[in-house]
Amino acid sequence: MTATLIPPATAPQAHRDPNVRRWLAAYTSSMLGDSVYYLALSWAAVQAGTPAQAGLVMSASALPRALLMLGGGVVADRFGPRRVVIGSDAVRCAAVLAVAALLFLTSLGLWPLALLALVFGTVDAVFLPAVGALPARLTDKTQLARVQGMRGLAIRISSVVGAPLGGLAVALGGTAAAFALAGLLIAVSVPLLLSVRVRQLPRSGNGTTAWSDLGAGLRYIRRHRVLAPLMLAIALGDLGFVGPLNVGLTLLAERRGWGAAGMGWVLAGFGTGAGAASLLLAVRGRLPRAGLVTGWACAVGAVAVGALAYVPTLLAAAATALLVGLLTGLSGALCGALLQTQSDPAYLGRVTAVSSLVSLGLTPLSMPFAAAAIGAWGLRPVYAVSAAVCGLGGVVALAVPALRRAQLPG
Repeated sequence: MTATLIPPATAPQAHRDPNVRRWLAAYTSSMLGDSVYYLALSWAAVQAGTPAQAGLVMSASALPRALLMLGGGVVADRFGPRRVVIGSDAVRCAAVLAVAALLFLTSLGLWPLALLALVFGTVDAVFLPAVGALPARLTDKTQLARVQGMRGLAIRISSVVGAPLGGLAVALGGTAAAFALAGLLIAVSVPLLLSVRVRQLPRSGNGTTAWSDLGAGLRYIRRHRVLAPLMLAIALGDLGFVGPLNVGLTLLAERRGWGAAGMGWVLAGFGTGAGAASLLLAVRGRLPRAGLVTGWACAVGAVAVGALAYVPTLLAAAATALLVGLLTGLSGALCGALLQTQSDPAYLGRVTAVSSLVSLGLTPLSMPFAAAAIGAWGLRPVYAVSAAVCGLGGVVALAVPALRRAQLPG
């Protein structure tokens, strides 16, 4: 498959560029399909086994995703992210539609669902680095921060719309219909991606082994004055953030008597704040002194994370969660934009792979430890420690001069 190339001339503003809009439509459709798929998988797993077995099925994708993520970055850099994203969506579409067809014909046990989850985790390992490397080939470097904001909005919209859409499909046609809907939504992305034009940027790895490419990418990150501390800041921020906003929030709502509806309001506050941060970046295109803003947003957001365990009412918790979403969403979006703009395009797949491994591969492992710690010491001490770890990410961003002074192109 030969990509259509666009010349490296100055690109129009990303939100006005039809090429970027086609990519955004493809990405949104794919993310919607993902949201519907995860709901269908969890529902099918609960119907086919015990809650513990369903939990194992839902976590089956985590291991291959974590183990193969760094290799996925090499694949994205070697073969080009557009080609890898198209192939990934095609494989995911085929796998989901195959399970939907089997469910229409017969009832499935847990093994086919676990196999589907393993396939998704394996494909995610190459899909996620390629998705992160693709924007640099769609538009000018000055527009990458805006694209990052647009991508964040697509993620928020997909999470808000996808779950109810999947629930409606289950209610009307069962899990088979939900899987079919997920497959069709992912399928929509393929022709859209085929119509996307990409810029010709340098690639690395020609004539070398994949292992040496991986080593070169890791050395590139380690020696980079901005990327190395930025990876540490991302790791600390996510490590302190994931536990309180996942397991911790569930236990907080239960112990305060807020119930599932109350937890939903808190999550809605967080989603609204994070969406507003993405919208700000999409509209503005860039923020001045991005490194400094990232550090302060992460540090103050960490204080808001810790405050969640101390607020007395549901309304105060929802308002605090909105502030958490706004600040951590802003720091996360700026981190993504700095990764995009500070990286050499030849290494961008591997750079994205490392950041994705930290955020999606390793930090979720903190959730069982957070749950055990809450059981042993209570909510407030664990939230305080988690906030301190999250705040260290902001301290790193503020303490390292190269990162603190980092700017987005404009």
